[in-house]
Amino acid sequence: MKIGLIKETKIPEDNRVSLSPAQVAKLNQEFPDSEIVVQSSNIRAFTDEEYRQAGVRVVGDMSDCDVLFGIKEAQIDSLIPNKHYFFFAHIAKMQEYNRPLLQAMLAKNLTFSDYEYLVDENNERVCAFGWWAGVVGVYYTLRGYGLKFGRNSLPKPDRKSTLAQMRTILATAQLPKVKILITGNGRVAQGAIYVMRECRAQELTYEQFMSDEPVNSLSFYRASVNELVKRKDRKSFDRSDFRNNPEEYESDFIKFAKHTDIYIPCHYWDPKAPIYLKQEDFRKYNLPIKMIGDITCDICGGIKSTIRPATHAEPYYDFNPVTYKEEMPFSTQDNITVMAVDTCPNALAIDASEYFGDMLTEYVFKPLLRGEGDVSDVIRKATIVRDGKLTDKFVYLKDFAEGK
Repeated sequence: MKIGLIKETKIPEDNRVSLSPAQVAKLNQEFPDSEIVVQSSNIRAFTDEEYRQAGVRVVGDMSDCDVLFGIKEAQIDSLIPNKHYFFFAHIAKMQEYNRPLLQAMLAKNLTFSDYEYLVDENNERVCAFGWWAGVVGVYYTLRGYGLKFGRNSLPKPDRKSTLAQMRTILATAQLPKVKILITGNGRVAQGAIYVMRECRAQELTYEQFMSDEPVNSLSFYRASVNELVKRKDRKSFDRSDFRNNPEEYESDFIKFAKHTDIYIPCHYWDPKAPIYLKQEDFRKYNLPIKMIGDITCDICGGIKSTIRPATHAEPYYDFNPVTYKEEMPFSTQDNITVMAVDTCPNALAIDASEYFGDMLTEYVFKPLLRGEGDVSDVIRKATIVRDGKLTDKFVYLKDFAEGK
């Protein structure tokens, strides 16, 4: 088998890769009858020369590879017919902007497996960047708050930034004495809490957070989803019921919003679930929130001030709570500044790639290289298209693919 790591073609650019030079070299040594090669790229966090120094071949043409790995959606004209691709495609939820990508996969007789649906026997994701999204999302949010209020801002990460460097910066940073609300319990929230602790932030109890007393240091509270919603019929919250019947619940978020300076949503939001922050809520309740680090980045979803995604080059924009319109970032302190970068882990591309590569090695690369790709449940459940046809699990995309 020959496997290729393709260069990223999506704009704005993504610097991550599915395997580091050391990880490729190790797999090539362990499976000498196969080979993993890397397509030349001038934007990747690891340079072509770093792969060559590890003994990995860097090539331009990937047409002789059997399986191809990227990170974000590949440009349609770069797709090679009759190949098996892995990347984050954003098509399984019928995202309209990627309908042409799905159509091209079918027309080009591809097999396609989506990283987002690589799950174990408990339906838990086994390959994800969520923790890194939480880490970078909080860092970007704190940096934005500093810029908004004219404080000494945290430095902007570059392509070679690492978690170790970020930790050093946070350890000595002068941070604001404000209350931060973090919502969720998953990997994203865990990454966010990690940064809070690196900042020496004080973790508040529910009673402390809901108090009107000012805090004397950077402080935070993590709220679980059961604290954010309540059943419309006032029966007790049930996590399984909420997951299956989110429309039976209504938001109970405003009680937190009235005591929050910075809000960082890290929890999954279902389109059928309640709206947590409506555009008019900022004026209606005179909310103190001045910064929202929307790591989940559900556009016009549960947080209605998140009106578009942002980029690493320009991570921030202002939401005017009177006109409900976007304005230039930091244009006035009366606006709500939004951080809505939808590829946060890319700011720590080296570390995030190595972390992701370790998981992919275990659950995807080794099964493929052992010749077990066709019998791997993890790969099978993530495969949306096989030989130009939708698989049974994803056949619901048929009408979407046909433009109906």
